[in-house]
Amino acid sequence: MRANMRGLILGCAATALLAAAPVTARAQSADILTNRAADRQERLVEGAKKEGAVVFYSAMIVNQALRPLADAFMKKYPFVKMTYWRSDTEEIIAKVGAEVRSNNQLVDVIEGTGVGELAIQTNLVQPYFTPLIDDYPRTYRDPKELWTPTRVSYFGAAYNTKLVPPDQVPRTYEDLLHPRWKGKLAWRIGTSSGTPLFLANLRIAWGEDKANAYFDRLAGQKIINFGSGSARTLVDRVVAGEFPVALNIFAHHPLISKAKGAPVNAVLHDPVPATSASMVVAKGAKHPHASLLLVDFILSQEGQQILAKAEYFPARPDTPPLEISAPVVPKNAGVPENFITPEDLNKYTGSSQTIWQEKFR
Repeated sequence: MRANMRGLILGCAATALLAAAPVTARAQSADILTNRAADRQERLVEGAKKEGAVVFYSAMIVNQALRPLADAFMKKYPFVKMTYWRSDTEEIIAKVGAEVRSNNQLVDVIEGTGVGELAIQTNLVQPYFTPLIDDYPRTYRDPKELWTPTRVSYFGAAYNTKLVPPDQVPRTYEDLLHPRWKGKLAWRIGTSSGTPLFLANLRIAWGEDKANAYFDRLAGQKIINFGSGSARTLVDRVVAGEFPVALNIFAHHPLISKAKGAPVNAVLHDPVPATSASMVVAKGAKHPHASLLLVDFILSQEGQQILAKAEYFPARPDTPPLEISAPVVPKNAGVPENFITPEDLNKYTGSSQTIWQEKFR
């Protein structure tokens, strides 16, 4: 339902943006954002000094990430005042829609898990160029230049170490079919990074026939549909012993709790679904020069190090995550990663939701 509502909000926002932004202003902004000239940096600085501000909407945690990012950015560019607003992706989208419908757009740059799906709706965002993207793997890039990756999420299973002995940890998707797990597995519903991502990962990796045959068998396990909280909340329920195993949670969350003494751990399954939070520039952004300075800063090693300290997985390959989270990076664990682009997640979410309704509801 949240995914459907998000689509409705996006459609309204896109229509409003087209009506709100004058053609000449959009053209000028597009020229700035796609500039590849050798003096690009100098032009951005000169333009940002005149603009004097940039507005950032993000799903990052304020104290851990947004405030340190803003402080570091404004220290580097003291002539730009960066303001930010934090919420979940769906609420960010709703706010953007409300702004454009009232012809009072404030936001320049938007970031969050699932925000890249906005880029698929090309009426809401505009292409932009940043030379920093050359430092990122091609699998993390958008050929249309509508979004750039900021942080990566790896998904796995959490298990309670008091309830699940070491020799019974389900280490493969096939292990989840063991009779001991019937009625004892839980996963998140109502969000695209929950059940739709779990299902889409295997559909993309295995093909429809093999995946659907597996889903038929998995449906017999009577998985508990958890819809009363976030992925973090579900991990907390595993820690409390309410569920022995939770599927498709953010793989580093159990490690953070484990380091604090909680009876929980994470396990990765082959293939590991991975997604990226992404960053887009809103069509009609009032501060295009400052927007690109902010984009470049977040994609730089300095910006990515701030995200690493905030317990995120930097998308930049030369910036490692915190040591506590490193074990669930697929290449460290020796487990293949299946990176699912925002476009593919958007493409598969609706049909995966249908599969869930038919087999698991």
